[in-house]
Amino acid sequence: MNSILNSFRGSGKPRGNPEDDRAPEDTNPDDTSILDENEGSIILSLISQLRIGMDLSRVTFPTFVLEPRSMLERITDFMSHPDLIFGAEQCKDPEERFMRVLQYYLAGWHIKPKGVKKPYNPVLGEFFRCRYDYPDGTQGFYVAEQVSHHPPVSAFFYISPENRVSILGELRPKSKFLGNSVSTNMEGENRVTLLGSPEDGEYVITMPNMYARGILFGKMVQELGDTCTARNEKNGLTADLEFKTKGFFSGTYNAIAGRVRHNSTDVGEVSGRWSHVMEFKSSKTSKRHVLFDAVKDGNHVVDKQVPPEDQQEPNESRRLWAGLTRAIIAKDMEAATDAKTAVEDAQRESRRKADESGTKHAPRFFEQRDGRWVPKFTAPSDPQTAPAAVQDWIWALSPPPPPTSTPPPTSN
Repeated sequence: MNSILNSFRGSGKPRGNPEDDRAPEDTNPDDTSILDENEGSIILSLISQLRIGMDLSRVTFPTFVLEPRSMLERITDFMSHPDLIFGAEQCKDPEERFMRVLQYYLAGWHIKPKGVKKPYNPVLGEFFRCRYDYPDGTQGFYVAEQVSHHPPVSAFFYISPENRVSILGELRPKSKFLGNSVSTNMEGENRVTLLGSPEDGEYVITMPNMYARGILFGKMVQELGDTCTARNEKNGLTADLEFKTKGFFSGTYNAIAGRVRHNSTDVGEVSGRWSHVMEFKSSKTSKRHVLFDAVKDGNHVVDKQVPPEDQQEPNESRRLWAGLTRAIIAKDMEAATDAKTAVEDAQRESRRKADESGTKHAPRFFEQRDGRWVPKFTAPSDPQTAPAAVQDWIWALSPPPPPTSTPPPTSN
């Protein structure tokens, strides 16, 4: 560790092979950050407390690396392009249905803040909820809750009854310090159900890992890396996907590659860049088609409808972190630190009182069943009556978001 600090204080040149931690040559400026002198000093102070391989779940990061929203809200990025999955149950070919689900998943990654930022770590009992009002008059509903603090677990549930889709999942991030990088292993799964095709069962998708490189010297760069899988056991369909880091392997940044199989038969391959254009090449016809074009269609996102802050409950994400968010937007680091500390101190005091009284936290929206976090609610099977029932469940104790005042943007 001393050698790391000495190299930072001295010439600033990387130790070892400089190829290991440099920013890719074709890095998008929005994906990088350069620390000023004050920020660099704070990072140096932080790093001096760490050891290689150390679990970072209990480490407090400086406020200038925070994205002004909670992880519970960040998960909604995967519900940004619903047109890619709505109506998938109408595809007669199971391979087509599988590819529609895969499109939905791949389209969620391009949404990210400028630079290298991490969302707020949710506190125990925190929740985020919103509604989507789609152009055709249908609706979608989302709720996420921090159901465990150590280890951290975020459970989430999305449903659009009229569009016959539900998504259930949980995230269990684990961060480690690697020297000039921080890795976050995104354990957990997305479980997609096409309500109009119950015979398919669930489409289960795991997550790639995240890396923040250059935290000691050079440009800080955020990347996705390693492998994840999408599978539908009922139909024998799988996709093995590799998110390639650093441009070292393929010469491009944000590269993705994968192969889709139907039992033992190749269906085709996925290629491209998750921040730009991703394509699928069929093994049968050798033809290519675009899975998602983030440059062309990335801005066509349906807005989240959230109640005004003064109508939210105290532990609702946007209200809970309102002071921190305002300070980050105002670039007031001192106020941001104070606001963040206030929330974390209140959380510690709440846990202390619970420990003293022997009280165990009971999540509000989710419960653990057979080792998985699932909603404490079952939506009616009737797609016409289900939206009202879902909204009543999510906003049982406070007003729901007001109706959309202006027509939402179209998705094509």
